[in-house]
Amino acid sequence: MNEKENEKTENVSGSHGKGKKEEQRAPEREEQKKKKKEEVIEAMQASLAEKEKQIEELKERQLYQQAEFENFKKLKAREKQEVLRFGNETLIKELLPVIDNLERAIEHAGKTDEAKSIAEGVALTLNGFLKALEKFDVTRIDALGQKFDPNVHEAIYQEETEAVDPGTVVSEFQKGYVMDGRLLRPSKVSVAKKPETV
Repeated sequence: MNEKENEKTENVSGSHGKGKKEEQRAPEREEQKKKKKEEVIEAMQASLAEKEKQIEELKERQLYQQAEFENFKKLKAREKQEVLRFGNETLIKELLPVIDNLERAIEHAGKTDEAKSIAEGVALTLNGFLKALEKFDVTRIDALGQKFDPNVHEAIYQEETEAVDPGTVVSEFQKGYVMDGRLLRPSKVSVAKKPETV
């Protein structure tokens, strides 16, 4: 029994010794935990400061790009106004000699009774106009005798005839024009249809 009691007392005194050591180490552990927390907080604050710096740089970059974009928009708006104001300058210059010829034809018509020479003058002027338009890829739509095409023809009348197939353009009231494949004005036409039998 004595040996067992001795072991118990040793165990009790040994556990008290451990408790005292742990109590002595507890402030050290608390100090270490506190230091670790402070290090983590410092690292987070440094990271936060770095992120804030990056955000400020991005904001400055964004403001700079916005200013550049606004300047670009203003420049493009100015260029667009210039194009709208002077874009047809070349076309107008090409048409001015045609106007001169028309004025000469009218002046000549007033001085002579000869209708044939006036007709020739007007025909030359018309050819001048057409050549000027061709330089800008403006061409007439070939309608007469063609199959009616609603994309480039505008039917304003149907004519009963057996001379041509139904749906064929038999007369043209106003010529149509295309510019670089784009319809400027459709041809106003009369289209053939079968005569009605009574």
